Amino acid sequence: MTDSTTPTRRTVLIGLGTAGALSLAGCASNGDGGGGDGSGDGDGSGNGDGSGDGGGGTTTDTPTPTPSSAAVRVVHGSPNAPNVDVWVDGNAVLEDVPFGAVSDYLDLPAGSHAVEITAAGDPDTVVFSGDVTVAGDTAYTIVATGEIGDEADEPFSPVILEDDNADPGGDTARLQLLHASPDAPAVDVTLASSGDALFDGVAFGESGTVEVPAGSYTVQVRGDTEGNDGDVVAEYDLALEGGTVYTGFAVGYLSPDDEPADTPFALLVATSEGGVGPAPTPTPTPTPDPAMVRVIHASPNAPNVDVWVDGNAVLEDVPFGAVSGYLDLPAGSHAVEIAAAGDPDTVVFSGDVTVEAGTAYSVVATGELGDGADEPFAPLILTDDNADPGSDTARVRLVHASPDAPAVDVTLASSGDALFDGVAFGESGYVEVPAGDYTIDVRGDTASNDGDVVASYDLSLAGGEVYTGVAAGYLSPDDEPADTPFDLLLAQDTGSM
Repeated sequence: MTDSTTPTRRTVLIGLGTAGALSLAGCASNGDGGGGDGSGDGDGSGNGDGSGDGGGGTTTDTPTPTPSSAAVRVVHGSPNAPNVDVWVDGNAVLEDVPFGAVSDYLDLPAGSHAVEITAAGDPDTVVFSGDVTVAGDTAYTIVATGEIGDEADEPFSPVILEDDNADPGGDTARLQLLHASPDAPAVDVTLASSGDALFDGVAFGESGTVEVPAGSYTVQVRGDTEGNDGDVVAEYDLALEGGTVYTGFAVGYLSPDDEPADTPFALLVATSEGGVGPAPTPTPTPTPDPAMVRVIHASPNAPNVDVWVDGNAVLEDVPFGAVSGYLDLPAGSHAVEIAAAGDPDTVVFSGDVTVEAGTAYSVVATGELGDGADEPFAPLILTDDNADPGSDTARVRLVHASPDAPAVDVTLASSGDALFDGVAFGESGYVEVPAGDYTIDVRGDTASNDGDVVASYDLSLAGGEVYTGVAAGYLSPDDEPADTPFDLLLAQDTGSM
């Protein structure tokens, strides 16, 4: 006996608690069928090579269970656990088993057995200890799932499956799925070709079994939805042979950067003959195109600014009139702050901005700082149309960002024809014109577009290009808080991408 103050194999359970007896006689712990019920939304990106080494032997045939024996194999599916040894009735039956390994089936006498899982080479560090009862003439898979440690999403625990290894028929394959990814929600598994669900709403620790015609398939793992149309987090190509039984183990982390181990999501596929069968080839899920975002400083009395996105400074010391290049930004919601340059505590804007994949945006800082502002400081978020307008055509957008100016018309000096009619502060619009040189007049808005001309500008517009003109500054700077005269800031949108 050891001293009671010395940790032993039976007392050091890494905060997991002592497991009770697990009876396997006659049923699996999670059952078969078409998949458990459950709900949840999936996001993130799946990856991983779906590989693993079998432990505990190199046999290629499944032991035939007899009335006095069971066939039992072990899978290491705990993404932050070390390599392990597996002990049965005090004997080490598998040693140094790594994450992702699937052992061959071991012949085990029917009845109750004391099972321990310990850190490899360290029998005093026990991660599971309990009694397991197996029935004769039955095959089982014991999967080490969950995580070790106090902050586990799912606590470490063995999931015990009763395997149906009967011949499914020469033209049919049987496929079992176990959800063992501790940070993943319930999932649907669908066929990429049709969207039909093979497994519906399988939550962590649950399993299900389906039979399908032999053949090649691409399967998609999705966050569970009622219509089985959630976001795809991973795709895998499977070649399923007739008369063969397969088990897929969804393991690893969907978001390893946020978890205690860098163990990415993977699908392990084992056959009933023992060990890991041919690993499915992960089909990379296309990464959504980023959004493209640029910033235009058009606030006439604001200082130079820094722009922060999700806590990171992406633009620094931006002066009035500056137009940044486009920055790539992942699709989704982002925390945006605009602060005085070099002074992150002086924030002039703080809020969330949502952008869509593959879309270009201009974020225009408009309005004024201070209590007496004609227009309060605010970012104007515009969706940019940078599609090719055609080789002989230019697309031009006008943005009204002059806080003391009324609504304006913009006309051609040569003809008086209006390009833009009645554009008020904060409004914008596009027109398409033949490529060429133009003189445009900015006028106070009237019904006939013949108001007083407040400014004229010469423009040279190239075919196939897109431009944005921002009317900024003060029409009457002498009466305003900054000496920032009215101007037209012209950016070539397609040239700056």
